[in-house]
Amino acid sequence: MAVRNIDRDLKTAARVCAERGERLTDTRERALRLILEAEQPLKAYDLMNLLGEEGKPAKPPTAYRALDFLTRLGFVHRVETLNAYVPCLDSHDDHDCAGPELYICEACGHVDERHRHERPGNPPKGFQLDRSVVEHYGRCAACAGA
Repeated sequence: MAVRNIDRDLKTAARVCAERGERLTDTRERALRLILEAEQPLKAYDLMNLLGEEGKPAKPPTAYRALDFLTRLGFVHRVETLNAYVPCLDSHDDHDCAGPELYICEACGHVDERHRHERPGNPPKGFQLDRSVVEHYGRCAACAGA
């Protein structure tokens, strides 16, 4: 399992936002930090609890707006079948990819990511593909005893 450099990742996110004319607000940065620090995919409701203050969860729009922003910029990926979020492992320096391929361990919950660099499949004529996520389920090397 790769060790994350959270401070570096946050600086990269700030740089990418500046280059794209986007704002990495305090709430968005806190949400990204929490997802980067999480050991497993983080569900939106868990993020609401962690983003909240004085023992009260953040309001749903606060968390969902942050997640929408972070997903749109590619800083996090939504694990569709778990309805949870994981940080993107890409450096964002060359983000020309067809989307993530996620390998999800059903035993420990670890998610590993690979980026596909070719457009997926052969979509129907006239279909405009906006995003594609491929999820694989099984056991990671540690859980499989490799």
